[in-house]
Parts: sequence; structure tokens; C-alpha cells
Amino acid sequence: MNDAPGHREATERAAPVSPAPVSPLDGLRVLDLATLFAGPLAATMLGDFGAEVIKVEHPRRPDPSRGHGPSKDGVGLWWKLLGRNKRAITLDLSTPGGRDVLLRMAAEADVIIENFRPGTLEKWGLGWDELSAANPRLILARVTGFGQFGPYARRPGFGTLAEAMSGFAAITGEPDGPPTLPPFGLADSIAALTTAYAVMTALAGLDRTGRGQVVDMAIIEPMLTVLGPQPLWYDQLGHVQRRTGNRSANNAPRNTYRTADGRWVAVSTSAQSIAERVMRLVGRPEVVEEDWFATGAGRASHADELDEAVGAWIARHERAQVIEAFERAEAAIAPINDIRDVMADEQYRALGSITEVEDDELGMVRMQNVLFRLSGTPGAIRWAGRPHGADTDEVLGDLGLSPEEIASLRAGGAL
Repeated sequence: MNDAPGHREATERAAPVSPAPVSPLDGLRVLDLATLFAGPLAATMLGDFGAEVIKVEHPRRPDPSRGHGPSKDGVGLWWKLLGRNKRAITLDLSTPGGRDVLLRMAAEADVIIENFRPGTLEKWGLGWDELSAANPRLILARVTGFGQFGPYARRPGFGTLAEAMSGFAAITGEPDGPPTLPPFGLADSIAALTTAYAVMTALAGLDRTGRGQVVDMAIIEPMLTVLGPQPLWYDQLGHVQRRTGNRSANNAPRNTYRTADGRWVAVSTSAQSIAERVMRLVGRPEVVEEDWFATGAGRASHADELDEAVGAWIARHERAQVIEAFERAEAAIAPINDIRDVMADEQYRALGSITEVEDDELGMVRMQNVLFRLSGTPGAIRWAGRPHGADTDEVLGDLGLSPEEIASLRAGGAL
């Protein structure tokens, strides 16, 4: 084989060029009417894989997420993530002009995602009857705290309430401490994932029936589902899970442990073989032979003894040594990272989990990449969140409105 540099270069030039990757949701048009997190994040996930997402905001009351958390030079940073891959327009849906424009947009859309309180769209003449008349193939995803019906349906609903109502807060925290809420939008994020899945399921149904439908997504429900078999346990055994801190009622050792250099690691032993490896590693092989060690529940009942052994061994070693020893023993461990560690972590770097995006307002910014990798039709971040209303004239022009019509709508407060 000729390995001369010139031969290699000629071979590479002569190689057939692979076609550009196709985005799996190319051609899907999504109208994001929602605010804050669950609905908009679902739309972001669809946009990451090629859907054309048009973010519709009130002309005078932008999505509150633009002002959540830290900002730089007056630009909200959370919005840069949540608004990525979306064109931003303004439209007051409560005005006749705004209603008419939305119905025209709905006629050409595939999906609408909204999170108004039940009855709000109907009050504006934009309920399912009107939207489906404009487009019988439309998918309308309605994301609310409590769903479209029931005694709580018209209450204000947020992810925090779902974290409380679902049972999550009741089982989170130390045994002698208060119920604990997460310091981030956990329930909203889980509902966003579920909404994106629900939309894709409804689109699959559209392929079979030819008709659109309504997705009724109550944020309190996905949170309940991810908590596992607690309803079954209570139904069949009357069992109510209690707060156990970092411990698990199902296996041990399972906790966070401080290393000699003052850092922290997390250990999991969900598999029996891993539990055995951990105890041999920390110098307590004799406990593996105990009858109670043979099951996760048995080990959990001896968590004090196991935690003391594992914690004492880890406390004598620096974190790098601990992780290296666990890896050699094929035992499960991870460093407890803060965001500085995440940004430097070699596994996240290998996966490309944090990526760079060029932004007109802030220059180069780093944010989470698309949620998963597809080998044939990968997703991509085309741009970060756009300024409020930046694309209004262009989008409405594409819809067929003349500059005079757009100006008239703006003068009337609809834009």
C-alpha cells in the first residue's frame, strides 16, 4: 500500500462526499405559545431536531423566562437556552387582529404548544373547535399544572406544586428534616420531555388516522410516574415511603462520602455484584458472607455498618485515588460535580454534552447540546434565543401579510 502523503491526500479528495445530515423533524412547523418552562422546553426539544419553531410572545409581556436568573449586559441567559432554534414573534392573541393571525398560522402549522389556564383560548375564540376547523390535522398540546378538567384545573399551576403534590418532596430530604424541593425546575423538565414524547406520539397517530388531536398534559402526572411503584406499594401493602436522605430503602451502601481532600463522591450498589466488590475494596470482605448481605433490602437494613466501613475507607484517600481504585475494582462511583467540574469533565467533553453557539448579542456562548445523538439524522443548535419579537415582520411576511397589514396590526396593539 502506498502511504506517501500525496497518495493519502489524493485518495481523500477522490472519496465520495457524504450527503449533509437530514434533520428528522424537517418540515414540522410548531407554534410555541407557552411561557416559562415545561411547554417552551418541549418546543425547544423539537426544534433541536429540525422542527421550525415559532415562538409567539405578548408584545408587552415577554415570556418571563427572559428575566429569570442571571443576565449579562441586560440579556437573560436562561432564555438563550430555552429560546434556541426558535424564531421570535409578538402577537396579542386577545385582540381580534391577533386571533385572526394565529388562525392563519394554525392553518399552516403541525403543532401548537400552549399553557394558558383552561378556558383562556376558548375565551379568545381560539379553542380546539376553532383551531381544528382551521386545520383538521393540527396537534394541540395543552400543558397545565393540573390538566384540563377536575377540581384543581383552573388553579395557577407550577412545577413546584407538582413536586409537592406528587410525593416527591415528601420522600426527599433527611429523615429528621423537612420535605425538600429541588433547587431547579425538575417537574417542568420532566413534563417537557413527556410533552415532546406526547407530541411525537400524536403525530404518529396522525399518520394512521389523518386527523389531529389534543394532548392534555398535566405537570403533576409525569412527576408521579417517575417516582416509581409507590402507588402499588401503598395499594398492596399499605407501605408509605419515608425520607432517607441520601440512602436508599432498597440497597446499601448508597450514599455520598467525603474524601481526604475535602471533596465528595457518590457510591451506588444497586447490583449485588457491585455491592460485593465495594466491600472487598474497602477491606470488609467478611460482610459479603452474611445472610443479610444477599439482598438489597437486607443490605439497606444494615446501612449504618456498611456506610461506616465505606465512609472510613474513602475518608483516608483523596478523591482521584478513590475513583481510580473503584474503577479498577469495577465498582460504581462518580464525583459530585458542581458546574465548574461539569464544564471540565472528560466524559462530558467526549460526548460533546456542552457545546459552543455563536450569538449575535453575546458572542460565543456555551450551553447544553441536543439531548441525544442520532447516527443518521442528528440534531443541531442553529442559533441561541432571539430577541423579543425579532422575527415578527419576517414570519408574518412569509404568511402573506403585506407591510401595510403588519403596520396596521402593530398600530392596533396586536403586535
